[in-house]
Amino acid sequence: MRVLLLKLAYNGAAYHGWQRQNNAVTVQQTVEEALSLLLGQSIAVNGCSRTDAGVHAREYCLSFETDNPIPPQGLIAGLNDKLPDDIAVYECREMPEGFHARFGCVGKEYEFLVHNSAIKDPFYKDTAMRWKYPIDARLLDREAKDFIGTHDFKAFCSAACDKENTVREIFAYDVRREGDLVRFTVSGSGFLYNMVRITVGTLLYIGEGKLPQGCIPELIASRDRTRAGITAEPQGLYLNRVFYDKGKIFR
Repeated sequence: MRVLLLKLAYNGAAYHGWQRQNNAVTVQQTVEEALSLLLGQSIAVNGCSRTDAGVHAREYCLSFETDNPIPPQGLIAGLNDKLPDDIAVYECREMPEGFHARFGCVGKEYEFLVHNSAIKDPFYKDTAMRWKYPIDARLLDREAKDFIGTHDFKAFCSAACDKENTVREIFAYDVRREGDLVRFTVSGSGFLYNMVRITVGTLLYIGEGKLPQGCIPELIASRDRTRAGITAEPQGLYLNRVFYDKGKIFR
């Protein structure tokens, strides 16, 4: 059996997240059905991560096994012909026996896009969260640095999070403005359920004065979700990069 790694990008607006479900269309289901049709056998894939409904990916990694001899470039071309236009495969490579896209991952980078304007833009409807109040990106960039390091992020995960261990390491967190877009970029060893969206919501609340500047260390220490900010909307979130080599986590 061959073990293959696929890298794909998708717009998650039409999907109920990544993971296959019985009562909704998901990215995993769509990819598995296209792969099974192309290769002539039932294919089950292992994804690198879960993403929620409406969340996007610029680099999503998955692995699967097959005995079909199709070459990687042929698989890319054939699979893209069978996938809808909001999912694209752009890389395929042979991996060693036992490789698993989830368990081999040593880090991820997410980006959250905020359209910061008093006027709505229809082209950002499903691809960015709109925030009509002024954002001081330099201030939020300074505040975001308090997330960096190894901390217990219990205060920044959904109540639905089922992880007993809520300690994670954040490698970098940057906030920058590009015109009306504000980009929140965060990388880490792993992330809890809704963790990125809650950190963004907390930073936005600090910018509005609903939470005091310098409060992030205290919020982390509290382990109390009710003290942090809102959960930012899903359409602004992108899985940006996935790392399998610790030496390549930083550019």
